[in-house]
Amino acid sequence: MRINARLDDSYERKFQLVQQRERKNRSDILKEALDSYFATKLRQDEDEALAKNQKLLQMLGGIMSAPADSSVNYKKYVKGYLDEKFGHR
Repeated sequence: MRINARLDDSYERKFQLVQQRERKNRSDILKEALDSYFATKLRQDEDEALAKNQKLLQMLGGIMSAPADSSVNYKKYVKGYLDEKFGHR
């Protein structure tokens, strides 16, 4: 794939500085930047999903406080949690 991009002066200077210091070509710098972005983004998404799953497990396991009617209305609370997690409102 070939990519054409327009960079303002500040990004052009940053790109040139990385090229000089790392002695890498533009393609390699762009590939590393994309790898870093995806690694960071995926890790962040996984951390958020883990936190939400732990919250659900705590609710279902009775580890944290829950409404007094949770044993009767647990489906409503689980549905609310899943709607929140997956963005259904």
